[in-house]
Amino acid sequence: MSVTEALTRISQIQALLSPHPVAPSAVNQAATPAVNMAASTSPSGSFQSLLAQNAALGATGSATFAPAGASSGPTAARMLQIASAEVGQAEQPPGSNDSTRIAQYRAATAGSGVGPWCAYFTSWVANQAGAPIGEAGQGFGAVQSVADWAQRTGRWTAAGSGAPQPGDLIVWGGRHIGIVESVGADGSISTIEGNSSDRVSRRTYGADGGGATGFVHVG
Repeated sequence: MSVTEALTRISQIQALLSPHPVAPSAVNQAATPAVNMAASTSPSGSFQSLLAQNAALGATGSATFAPAGASSGPTAARMLQIASAEVGQAEQPPGSNDSTRIAQYRAATAGSGVGPWCAYFTSWVANQAGAPIGEAGQGFGAVQSVADWAQRTGRWTAAGSGAPQPGDLIVWGGRHIGIVESVGADGSISTIEGNSSDRVSRRTYGADGGGATGFVHVG
C-alpha cells in the first residue's frame, strides 16, 4: 500500500468514527424556554445552582428562607445545635426560676441572680457557640440590656424592617427573648426559648413573630 493510499484509508476511518451532527429540527425545542425562564428569574447563581436548591428542598420537605445574599454563618449553626440540645430543660422545682442547669445558664452573665432566665439562656448559648454577648462578652441577664447592646453595636433589626435569620435572637420588648430556629415560606418564625412554660421550649409564631419588636444578629 502506498503512502497516499494509507492516508486515504486513515481519513476514511476517522470519518466513520466521528459523531454525525444532529439536525436542528431534531433538538427538543420545548425545553429551551423553561431553562431560559428559570435562569432569568434567579436572583443569583446559575440554573444548575437552582436545581441543586430544588433538589435539597425536595429531600427535606422544608427550607429556611433568608433575604438574597444573606447567610446565617457558622456561629448561627453552632448556636442552633447547642440550643436544640437544651430543649426540655426545666425548672426544678417548677416555678422556681432555678435548677442545676439553669444555674449554668445564669453563670454566663455578669452578676445575675435567680430570676427570669430567658436572657441567661441566650447569653449562655451564644457564649458556648464562641460569640459571647456584650462588649466584653459578659452576657446579660435583662432582655432590655441585650436589645440596648444590639442597638449600640449595629446588630439590631427592628421588626418589620427586615427578615430574621436562623440563629438571630428574637426580642419582645423588655419582656422576653429567644433564638430564631427557622423561618417558613409563609414568614412564620420558629424559635427555641428559655423560660418558656418554665423550660426550654420550641415555639412557632406568625410572620409578626407574635408581636416581636426586633431581632439581634449575634455572629
